[in-house]
This record gives sequence, C-alpha cells and structure tokens, in this order.
Amino acid sequence: MTRVDLGPLSLNVEIAGNGPPVVLLHGFTGSAAGWGVVIDALSPEYTTVAIDIVGHGRSDSPPTAESYEMCRAVDDLVAVVAKAGHQRATWLGYSMGGRTALQVASFRPEAVNALILEGASPGLPTVDERLARIAADEVLAQRLEREGVEPFVDFWQSISLFASQASLPKAVWDRQRAGRLRNSALGLANSLRGMGTGAQAALHDRLTGITVPALLLAGELDIKYTDAAREMALALPDATMHVIEDAGHAAHLEQPERFNTLVLDFLRRAAQRSEW
Repeated sequence: MTRVDLGPLSLNVEIAGNGPPVVLLHGFTGSAAGWGVVIDALSPEYTTVAIDIVGHGRSDSPPTAESYEMCRAVDDLVAVVAKAGHQRATWLGYSMGGRTALQVASFRPEAVNALILEGASPGLPTVDERLARIAADEVLAQRLEREGVEPFVDFWQSISLFASQASLPKAVWDRQRAGRLRNSALGLANSLRGMGTGAQAALHDRLTGITVPALLLAGELDIKYTDAAREMALALPDATMHVIEDAGHAAHLEQPERFNTLVLDFLRRAAQRSEW
C-alpha cells in the first residue's frame, strides 16, 4: 500500500510487477484490491498501478462533491501515476473506471500509451438523459447516506446488471462483497454525484480524436455495454473489440482466464507497434 499525497487529498495505490506500466481503475463500490487475478497475470511482464479512486477503498473521501468531479478526478489520477514514476501508461478501466480511463485518454492524452475498456461507455449523449441520470444518482446517494453501506451493497449486488455474478465461486463473491463493505457511505455518495454517468462530460463527439490503440471488452450477457463497445469501436480510430462468452458486466471476475489472455495479447501487440 502506498499513499500518494496530492495536497487536498491522498489516494491509495497498489504497485506490483516490473515492466511497462498499466494503470488499473476499478468500478463503483470497488477498489484496487479487486484486481488480484488481473495483477497476478500482468505483473510478470508489466508494472501494475492499481489506484483506489477518490471515495473508494483506502483513498480519502472528502466531504464535498466538488472533490469528486470527473475532470478533477482525471487530473488527480494522472498526477498519482506521474508520482509513481510514469509519465505515460496503458490505462485499463472497468465500468466507472472504464469511463474514467476514457476521460483520461480524451482530456489528458499525453498520459496514455494505450487504452483497455471493460464494460464502459462514453457517457450519455443527450442533456435529458444526463439530467435524468443525475436525478437517479442523487436518489442513490441519499439512500447511501440514510441507510449506510451494508444495506446499499445488498441492494447494489441485486440489480440486474450483476445477475450473471450469481454463478461466481463463493470465495470470489465473498471477497468482492467484503471489498465493497470497506467503502464509506460519504465516499460512495459523493462519487455518484461527481463521477456518475450523468455528471461526466459525454465523449461521443471526441472519440475520433483518441488515436492510441484501444481494446474494448464486454461480456456477451451484458447487452447494454456490448452495444456501447460496438459503437465505440466504430468511432475510435484504432480499436479492437472482443465479446467474452459466458460473462456479464464483470468479465474479469466471471471469465478471468479469457479476460487476461485478451489483455496480454493486446499489450504485447501494442508494444511492438510503439516505443514504450
């Protein structure tokens, strides 16, 4: 565990392995600890830099939502990676972390060698959709503040997005739940307000400007994000997409061997094309 002080807040970073850097960004209610199987697969060839995004894990949970705004989170993450010794890296993000990695590639392209997105989207295309999502996320944020983390995690794990995870091995399910329970209600509530899909900038019109190699992954049972990946693959200039069979929203947990194989193959091919 490494605490990186950015002045107003500190973020937790877990670093492992040797070689070119790969930044790992978790999903909402997750943490760096949830990347264990991926870190084990990548660390013999790559340096993994797994970060607890603001409001999650062992990172700080500031009291004001402004500290969680996506544009600020992007700058903070780039600063953390630089303080870890890497001016550029491959950014791998899952769900909320995938949206965040895409924001980094769009607004801080100097920090990105390549991009790997799992179960991610570029945001919501219309103002009405974004406003509706902001309102829905505010309801969730207030529920967190009113009921606390454990009842919220019980609810969150029951939504249809995670239905396919019912087949996860019990040890994997229990480990994921335990990680979610280590979060704070304040951090999760403000994450929804600052980094939610409605609160972030929509990137649909900026995708053509992201020219680094990109790998888009989605589970075949995750129809919404499979469709989003296909749309992004058409817009990104240098994108490859794979649908992972027998997996839902969290393919890295549900089909880890296939997920890790696709990621390693992409990293090796991308490295051959550039000077990392």
